[in-house]
Amino acid sequence: MPEIIPSINVQTFAEVQERIKKIEPYVSWCHLDVTDGIFSAHPTWRNPKDLFLLDTKLSIEVHLMVEEPEKIIDQWLIEPVKRVIVHLEASKGIDVIIDQCKKAGIECGLAIRPNTLWGVLVPWVERVDLIQVLAVNPGPSGQQMSPEIVDKISHLRASCPRCIIEVDGGVNPESARRVIQAGANMLVAGSYIFDSADIKNSIRALQID
Repeated sequence: MPEIIPSINVQTFAEVQERIKKIEPYVSWCHLDVTDGIFSAHPTWRNPKDLFLLDTKLSIEVHLMVEEPEKIIDQWLIEPVKRVIVHLEASKGIDVIIDQCKKAGIECGLAIRPNTLWGVLVPWVERVDLIQVLAVNPGPSGQQMSPEIVDKISHLRASCPRCIIEVDGGVNPESARRVIQAGANMLVAGSYIFDSADIKNSIRALQID
């Protein structure tokens, strides 16, 4: 059964706190989208110092959709962050980022956008803790999953049987089934969970064997 990680894509830290409280009884992890208005034209909350005020039992995964994440990565290697995901397309210093995460005892994930070929990940799959396939263009929640994602996951799984593959974007029960069958281990879902009147059952609906 895949790990379900709710995605929080909001403008303020107050909204971050509010959404975490809604999902806290049902999951172990949450996923914070951090964008800079450059790599993604949709800017979000992005102040790491706010996390010192965060009171939660959840493990935090931060998805940095920002240009040159190597320039700010050290700011995010703090409690309660347990994993940081950066984009291969946005960085010229992936090895530096991986080394910094390892030194801090924080997991490092490497992500690609829908139009990026999966093969570019191969040099790093043995060094990172997680591969993320972003199934929508960086931006707001509520987008539909790009259809080519399933084949991309299948190729990645065949290339790296031991890899943890996370899918982020456009996740609902129908698309979840397709990407799990292709080899995904983790599903990041935002609007399907938070737009629901019943968050608990929405999360359960994504837990597909």
